[in-house]
Amino acid sequence: MQQLPKDTPIFVAGHRGLIGSAFLRRFEKDGFTNVLTEGREALDLTDQRAVLEYFQLKRPKVVLLCAARVGGIVENRDHPAEFITENLDIQLSVIKAAYQTGVEKFLFFGSSCMYPRECLQPMQESSLFAGRPEDTSLPYAVAKLAGLITCLSYNAQYGGNRFMVAIPNNAYGPNDDFDPKSSHVLSALIRKFHDAKVGNQKSITLWGTGTPRREFVHADDIVDASLFLLLRAPADLQYPINIGVGEDYSIRELASIVADVIGFGGTIEFDASHPDGSPRKLLDSSRLEELGWAAKIELKAGIRETYEWFLDNREAL
Repeated sequence: MQQLPKDTPIFVAGHRGLIGSAFLRRFEKDGFTNVLTEGREALDLTDQRAVLEYFQLKRPKVVLLCAARVGGIVENRDHPAEFITENLDIQLSVIKAAYQTGVEKFLFFGSSCMYPRECLQPMQESSLFAGRPEDTSLPYAVAKLAGLITCLSYNAQYGGNRFMVAIPNNAYGPNDDFDPKSSHVLSALIRKFHDAKVGNQKSITLWGTGTPRREFVHADDIVDASLFLLLRAPADLQYPINIGVGEDYSIRELASIVADVIGFGGTIEFDASHPDGSPRKLLDSSRLEELGWAAKIELKAGIRETYEWFLDNREAL
C-alpha cells in the first residue's frame, strides 16, 4: 500500500467483525496511523444524523463499509425484519455521509446471497437481478442489492467511480462468529466438531443433505483483494466485482476437512429434514484475476489457522 499515505484517515465500519478486524490487522502490519473505528455503543450506524456528524468531525478519506447484520439460516428465518431494515439503515447512513463529506474512496461489501438461487455457475456479475435470491436469506440479499444500486446511483448522478462494490464469497478466518445461533457454515462446523471431540462423541449430525456446494475466501484474502481494488483498479472499472478463489466444496467435503483439522474421528451423518439453502454458490472471479489479483490462502491451511484462533480465544466466545 505504498500509494496511500500512512496518515490517511480510513474509517472501518464494522471493525469488530470478521472482515473489518482483518482490515485492522493489515493496517497495523502496514504501519497506518489514522485508522478510525467506533463501536456501536459510541456510534449507531443506523442513525443518519449521528453518522453524518461523525464524518463531519473525523473527515475520513477512505471508507470501508464492512458493517452489516449477518447470520445463518436460523437467524435469517427468525429475524427477517431486522435483517432488511438494519442493513438498509446502515448502508444509507454511511453512503450518504460519505457523499456529503467528500470521501474519496468508498468500498461497500455485497454478498453472494445477492445472486439468484437458480444461477448459471460460476456466477458472473451480469447475473445479478436475473432471478429471485434464495428464500432463506431473501431480506438480507435484498438489502445488499439495494446497497449496490445505491452506490451505482451515486456514481451515475454525481460522476466518478468512488463508490466501489465488491462481492466476496463466504468469508472465514480469525475473529469469525462461532455462536451456534448466528454463525455461518464453516465457523459453525468448527465449533460443532470441536465440541464433539471434547465431548468424546462417536457421531455428529449436520443439517441438510451435505450436497450443496460453497466457495470459501479467507478474510485476509478479501482484504488483500479490496486494497488491490482501492489502489490499482482502473478508473472506469464496472462494479460490482466478485472476490473468490475459483473452487468450491460440498458441505460433506467441507465437514470432512474440518473433522480432519480438528481431529474428530467419529462418523458424520446428515439430517435431510432441515433446509439446504442454495444448491451452489461459486463466483466467477475472472474479472478480478484479469486485473492481476489471485487468492493466496489454501482452504485447509486457512481452516487450521482459524481453529487455532478459536482455541486461543474460546473462553471469550
